Amino acid sequence: MARGETIRVPVQVQPEGEGLELPSYATEGAAGMDLRAAIDGELSIEPGGRELVSTGIRIALPPGYEAQVRPRSGLALRHGITLLNAPGTIDADYRGTVAVILANLGDEPFVVRRGERIAQMVVAPVTRAELTPVDELDESERGVGGFGHTGRA
Repeated sequence: MARGETIRVPVQVQPEGEGLELPSYATEGAAGMDLRAAIDGELSIEPGGRELVSTGIRIALPPGYEAQVRPRSGLALRHGITLLNAPGTIDADYRGTVAVILANLGDEPFVVRRGERIAQMVVAPVTRAELTPVDELDESERGVGGFGHTGRA
């Protein structure tokens, strides 16, 4: 199976990210790069709590691309840690520090440590759409069926 296209994304390390590994792919087949917590020491997130956590980097995506920030499945399964607004979108024209909103849906406080992998970032091409007003839409097999329409009977 062929690999996808490789693009170059300039990255600038911020002071809080000094000394941390740059985001990278854990395996040859990984779609997402691991993002690390650029914090001093440790940060505890209480059950039901949320925290904005810096990754210590800024990126310059080329036009026509976005970066999607997604939860890490192991943190979600073992600790109930997820991202609010997931997937988060980093637009090609955003130049601020990449940060993630970690949320603790678990039953115990969760301690984030400096350099810990807290999320993953997937760089993907973007297709823009032009909406065209019409009087009627064409019919489809599903029609107007809403939430759960194709699920359990």
